[in-house]
Amino acid sequence: MPPNNDSFAHQYATINGLRYHYVRQGSGPPLLLVHGWPGFYYEWHLNVAPLSQHFDVVVPDMRGYGYTEKPDLKPEDGYRPSEFAEDIRALLDHLGWEKANIVSHDFGAVWVQQFARTYRDRLDRLVLFNPPYPGIGMRWMEPGHIPQIWYQLFHQLPWAEDLVGSSRRATELYFRHFLSHWSYDKDLWTDEEIGEYVEAFSQPGAIRGGFNCYRAAFRGGWQLEGDPKIYAPTLILWGDSDAVLPFAWSDKLPDFFPNLTFRMVEQAGHFLMREKPDLVNEAITEFVLGDRKETNR
Repeated sequence: MPPNNDSFAHQYATINGLRYHYVRQGSGPPLLLVHGWPGFYYEWHLNVAPLSQHFDVVVPDMRGYGYTEKPDLKPEDGYRPSEFAEDIRALLDHLGWEKANIVSHDFGAVWVQQFARTYRDRLDRLVLFNPPYPGIGMRWMEPGHIPQIWYQLFHQLPWAEDLVGSSRRATELYFRHFLSHWSYDKDLWTDEEIGEYVEAFSQPGAIRGGFNCYRAAFRGGWQLEGDPKIYAPTLILWGDSDAVLPFAWSDKLPDFFPNLTFRMVEQAGHFLMREKPDLVNEAITEFVLGDRKETNR
């Protein structure tokens, strides 16, 4: 169960046979916030309240993550983006949303891009941070970049989750490293915030659920499906100091997002929603609402 010491309204729904956990706050146009690894609903804890002044904000823990039910998968099993896309579609159905605006990053951006290709009529506007996208190509595996993606190879090992989850201290060391290393300010994350990650990833099956996404990627489960272009109006923010998704990789974005608004964010790394929350909240609101912006009371 999620902690009961925060201000979020925790809710549950059965989505494609799994008990999904999500938080919801505010009213107005639908806004879905989708995490990547190692995220869960708490990843957006500095964004939900400000955005809820303008939107009906929903933040799910996707399958295998956080406090959502964990499928009973073996280490060699994995997921496909189409499965997550179907979960997003089913969640929108559950919420009664015909269309939604979606904000995402990291692995979540892969899932959301597949949703955008599959269900064009269900997406209004899209906002992505430092997203993995087809234009990156094989740059992931260039020799100079291997030191930044060693964890993806480590996650292939069938005992990886046993090692990382062998104690709360081991879990803390592992996730503290990535939260710090991928941020521009290495001292950004507080002990309380890191403790929230440790608690979430101490849930039975939570570490395996996240690692299975990487296992799927290395087994061909993340092959591009359908038209690679996304035609919805899209805002992409990219931190200039992201170690794992370098800013230079943004060069091919116009080839895949014909209706693109692009912005570099200075002195920022991978976690824009945490590193630059005010900038992110304002950018999302302005892009999604435009001239229609007004505070819901």
